[in-house]
Amino acid sequence: METATTAPFLSDRAQRRPGAKRVMNESRILSAAETVFAEAGYAAASMAAIADRAGLPKANLHYYFGTKHQLYQRLLEVIVEAWQHSIGHLQADADPAQALCAYIADKVEFSRRRPHASKIFANEILHGAPVLSGMLSGPIRVWTDAKVAIIERWIAEGRMRRIDGHHLLFIIWASTQHYADFDTQVAALLQREQLTAEDYQRATDTLTRMVLAAVGLDAPQKDS
Repeated sequence: METATTAPFLSDRAQRRPGAKRVMNESRILSAAETVFAEAGYAAASMAAIADRAGLPKANLHYYFGTKHQLYQRLLEVIVEAWQHSIGHLQADADPAQALCAYIADKVEFSRRRPHASKIFANEILHGAPVLSGMLSGPIRVWTDAKVAIIERWIAEGRMRRIDGHHLLFIIWASTQHYADFDTQVAALLQREQLTAEDYQRATDTLTRMVLAAVGLDAPQKDS
């Protein structure tokens, strides 16, 4: 029996607070589900396979998540929440170059650490977003528009070159998530069995230079 890690879902503090067992089991289930849904697809994924990977009895899954659909929906919410946290770098009082560099680095790192999460999201969108449609037209659009407003404010203040804020974000999302969604293709073309830490760093550096050049910014000076 292969047990999934809870690392992407559970902090050390969460493991120590009251109700930690429930939180830990939910995290184990979500981590296992992330792998199974990505590898098998929603239709072929089974609660039994997820339970086996989580190292829990199948009855436990149904205790925490009544149906496969409920589990899948919660997993998508967790993935979106992680991306929302990452986009927090884009704040009105932040230095635009530093904020964009940090955001791109976080997005590439997410693709490196959790490629399955990105693939699940991509597959959901490719199938017409049957579960995410409400979030796309609601909270996801709200926080995206809020970040675009910050980009437009930076432009109005003369802190960066004029660019379409929505499409800037779309391009960052597409390019960073490419290294998760198409990691097999990228590795093959780089003649690797799998991508290395150096590959991801080169991707980050290349994407950062491209984005900063497009908005007329210099790379921030690194601390010596």
